[in-house]
Amino acid sequence: NEYKSYLRMLSLKHALTRTPLVAARCFSQGWRSDVEEVQKIALSDDPPFSTIVDYYFNKAAPYAEKALLGSIKSRMSSELKERLVQGVLSDLKPCNAVLSLSFPLRRDNGEIVTIHGYRAQHSHHRTPCKGGVRFSSDVHEDEVQALAKLMTYKCAVCDVPFGGGKAGIKINPREYSDMELEKITRRFTVELAKKGFLGPGLDVPAPDMGTGEREMSWMADTYKNTIGTEDLNSHACVTGKPIVMGGIHGRTSATGRGVYHSTNIFVEDPEYMDMVGLIPGLSGKTCILQGFGNVGLHTARYFHRAGAKIIGVIEWDGSIFNPSGIDPKALEDWKLEKGTIKGFPGASDTEENLLEAECDILLPCALEKVITKYNAANIKAKVIAEGANGPITPAADEILIKNNKLVIPDIYCNSGGVTVSYFEWLKNLNHVSYGRLTFKYEFDSNKHLLESVQRSLESRFSGKIPVTPTPEFELAMGGASEKDIVHSGLSYTMERSGRKIKEVAQQNNLGVDLRTAAFVLALHKISHNIIMAGFTFT
Repeated sequence: NEYKSYLRMLSLKHALTRTPLVAARCFSQGWRSDVEEVQKIALSDDPPFSTIVDYYFNKAAPYAEKALLGSIKSRMSSELKERLVQGVLSDLKPCNAVLSLSFPLRRDNGEIVTIHGYRAQHSHHRTPCKGGVRFSSDVHEDEVQALAKLMTYKCAVCDVPFGGGKAGIKINPREYSDMELEKITRRFTVELAKKGFLGPGLDVPAPDMGTGEREMSWMADTYKNTIGTEDLNSHACVTGKPIVMGGIHGRTSATGRGVYHSTNIFVEDPEYMDMVGLIPGLSGKTCILQGFGNVGLHTARYFHRAGAKIIGVIEWDGSIFNPSGIDPKALEDWKLEKGTIKGFPGASDTEENLLEAECDILLPCALEKVITKYNAANIKAKVIAEGANGPITPAADEILIKNNKLVIPDIYCNSGGVTVSYFEWLKNLNHVSYGRLTFKYEFDSNKHLLESVQRSLESRFSGKIPVTPTPEFELAMGGASEKDIVHSGLSYTMERSGRKIKEVAQQNNLGVDLRTAAFVLALHKISHNIIMAGFTFT
């Protein structure tokens, strides 16, 4: 605090060069000031979510600090460089801004109740901030701050130019009518906008647990008709909207598709599969899925299409198992009809703890802190892909690394959603759907190409020589659709980010500890951005 107050009056350069004693006192410990305390809490039985994130931060920071010191090109002394890097990393730990609010709701029966909500903005090194809005009775400020931090790191890993944010309203949406949910959503939107926590260039929420396209439509409409009446880009204030409201094709399945891509990249790698004792390739791998909501459903679909077998599914009200494999589409139809996965004819209901069952790949796509130090040693899966945020506690993570389990970390594994949200945000700012300007041109170009080949052949050989496109080329002749472009962009993003995580892991001899590698990558990118941009009003 002393250091921040001081820098508000003086430039960073002045503070570092002319007042070395003050700077040295402030930077004496830097981000290391809470390492022991955080480690003690994070490795406990039920650590707070924000402490878990700080623990992973502390674990990665020494590697990031070393890389940053080597990358700074300046005439500063090594001592000043060290102070600068430590200060930047230290400033990354807390959230920049946290909003806690409450407002009254008149329920359908006339009762007045108080609704509590939160919005956290972790980092403004890139704007707008980005992160979902969840409706859950378990929402609290610590969770919102932790998820905002994860969003910052997630965006950095996948080169999405946003800072991290998160919002939550402390309600169980099942206990409220649609009319009441609309009132809550619209009032929350107004409160966020009034306080500078909503806007296309400020803060852009998205769906999360308990929310979806409907709630995003309400938020976009409320912003447009209040604070954003004169804002041409008002619909870019949220993402995850329906197509008719400026949404994008491929957003619904994006997180699950990202889980598939991120897992496939490492499962196809012979070096990593050799580490865990598996044959490269998803085909034939057995998988157990926890959570059959939006993320779990689409994750199961893409794994199934790649030839993997979903042998077990865990839900809040029961589990099902079939060693021959479960058809995700059939299970989806059953759940839509019955409201539960129990009784599904394509599998057997089971009381067995499927988290600890024999399988190749475990896919936790539901809750936080489901793998703890009490069950981590019993996990038999060789690969664990974190479709959910924070499903593994730090103590469990250490056990899994010791047991040579490959964990695909959440800040990379489930980043497909924010990646495609970025595409939607760009679409809203451009005011045109992807491919609309090129469809006709690409079709004509491909048609002329075939005609040119045909004429060349006919000029060399006598008679008509029809040139018939393959079915695949014929489908592509009309140009890439918006969904094609989104899928291609997501695939490229996940592959590129995966390669960078591999490089960092290999450079630092981290073995199967991909989480630390991903955090190192994120911290290096964010800190480098801050250092290059400099400090405003300090």
